[in-house]
Amino acid sequence: MVRPVCRDTFLLSQKSTPATPADLPTVRDLVDTLEANRERCVGMAANMIGVLRRFIAVVDGEAILVMLNPEIVKSAKPYRTEEGCLSLEGTRPVRRFGSIKVRWQDEEFRVRIRTFEGFTVTAQ
Repeated sequence: MVRPVCRDTFLLSQKSTPATPADLPTVRDLVDTLEANRERCVGMAANMIGVLRRFIAVVDGEAILVMLNPEIVKSAKPYRTEEGCLSLEGTRPVRRFGSIKVRWQDEEFRVRIRTFEGFTVTAQ
């Protein structure tokens, strides 16, 4: 189910709790919402649909990659840029990295680890 994008800055600033198997229907909603906004968005976190849980969905080539309880375990090549967000008006300066190593759980709660280089989560 496509959900409305949350614009509540107080909710968006709150800490999320770990994802559990009970969250899988909401994970599907996040994927549906990202798909519906794919022309203008390459990734969404659960808080962007009003859910304070630790899961994200990102465009990875032609597919949508779901990460439950993601953690950046290593980062390199920091740089500054500017970007927008569906939940917030306008753009803002941010610090990003040319390479990050992420550990997460897939939808079967198996641990995955992958290094992302450059802007690999791009809509193609």
